Amino acid sequence: MTYYLGLDLGTGSLKTVLFDVNGLEIAASAVEYPLYQPHNGWSEQNPEDWYQAALKTVKAVMDQSGIAPEQVMGLGISGQMMGAVMLDKNGEILRRAILWNDGRTSESCEHVRHIVGDDLFMKYSLTPARPGLTAAKIQWVKENQPQIYERVEHILLPKDYLRYRLTGEYATEVSDASATQILDIPNRKWSDEIMTAMNLNEAMLGKVYESQEITGYVLPEVAKLMGITSKCAVVGGASDNSAGGVGTGVVAPGRAMTTIGTSGTVFAFSEEPVLDINKSVYTFCMPVPGAWHFMGSVNSCGASLKWWRNNFYPDDLEYEQINKDAASSNPSANRLIYLPYLNGEQSPHFNLNCRGSFVGLAAIHTRADMTRAVMEGTTYALRDILTGIRNCGVRPETMRMCGGGSKSPFWRQLMADIYNMPVTLPDMNSENSAALGVAILAAVGTGAYPSVVDACDKIIKMRDEVYKPDEEFAFIYDKVYREFDALYPKLKENWKSILNIDFQY
Repeated sequence: MTYYLGLDLGTGSLKTVLFDVNGLEIAASAVEYPLYQPHNGWSEQNPEDWYQAALKTVKAVMDQSGIAPEQVMGLGISGQMMGAVMLDKNGEILRRAILWNDGRTSESCEHVRHIVGDDLFMKYSLTPARPGLTAAKIQWVKENQPQIYERVEHILLPKDYLRYRLTGEYATEVSDASATQILDIPNRKWSDEIMTAMNLNEAMLGKVYESQEITGYVLPEVAKLMGITSKCAVVGGASDNSAGGVGTGVVAPGRAMTTIGTSGTVFAFSEEPVLDINKSVYTFCMPVPGAWHFMGSVNSCGASLKWWRNNFYPDDLEYEQINKDAASSNPSANRLIYLPYLNGEQSPHFNLNCRGSFVGLAAIHTRADMTRAVMEGTTYALRDILTGIRNCGVRPETMRMCGGGSKSPFWRQLMADIYNMPVTLPDMNSENSAALGVAILAAVGTGAYPSVVDACDKIIKMRDEVYKPDEEFAFIYDKVYREFDALYPKLKENWKSILNIDFQY
């Protein structure tokens, strides 16, 4: 029997899962690490923490499983998107990584828009300049920390820094590189024109691979610490969302997925790199050669519920009381609407200045109502993205659900009602879909399967259980969603004004 490792580098923790060649989960281990927020809206992590977490978790699953080191044939890494890790000529970290949910880059985004031009961005990255994407973060460091930037020799995405520490190779792959705004997405390579405009080059950004291709092998000294061998291949891997897409079998037309973790994402397969003329969702490369996907993210999806739990249910570590309270309230949370913009927003607004809000709060509302409103509001925001995907011509009939939020039966039914479409889950642990996705890529890259699609068709099975929309609840939610949708343009300037209040006398 051969085995494959899936490393899922998330915002809150790194989880490693060991799978056999049939996709059966053998062992899992996770290590958390700090998030640094030195200023309002900033979000950073120390890349060294990711590497140490990888060492600990791989060693832990190998010890748990008891399998021989040489039986582990390959390893894939799933990573949080849109970050920026900056290294010097010796591969040493120059500053903490700027993460996907960092909110400092609005001004730098306008500068990079002026430098490159939205015409080039639209032509190659299939989106205008966006403050959340990596290009704006690079521009921020260039403008605000020039003494650091002049020493930069390598700029890597989070999972690709981990690849570098494991293999010594500077490389990336198409799905994660799609969110840098520097990739020529239709042709699946770096855009020479954008690199020239930003004074970048391929040596700085790393070689681009397809997601299932072998990019290197685990270094002997690292393999020893992990309990595996230096014959273990490291494939391209994938962004966390597209890894989840592979791990839930969204590798063919008509399939779509919603994942709820710290962020929330709606993801749908596409056979062509179609430009969203409404500019509400991204078109990125799929970890399947010759395929793409539509995607949009809610910055604070699971993060909204975690924030709510930390402040109002601090002892409810497994969210049991939260789910009970939410279920005890009425659909619409008794006419209370929550806008989940705690750290600005990605799709469809792409505005780092907007902030979370409760609208309609009255004396009748209870903690349970507010809890339900948080869960409903995040799901309305996900429906915003689904609407954008449907407007691009993709209309899935069912939605596959994964991520930590999928553990909640209440949230599964809530999603079915708000989307007004059936929701299904993978038969395997849907919480570990991203790890399974990159383990599948490793199995394909090392020859266990002829293609990603073939591997998914053999490995991914869906549960018989289907959450169907309740007709009455769907009717209610549709009315409330229209109110939710109307609130953003009305509050947009207020949020900006609040952030710019001058308290100096």
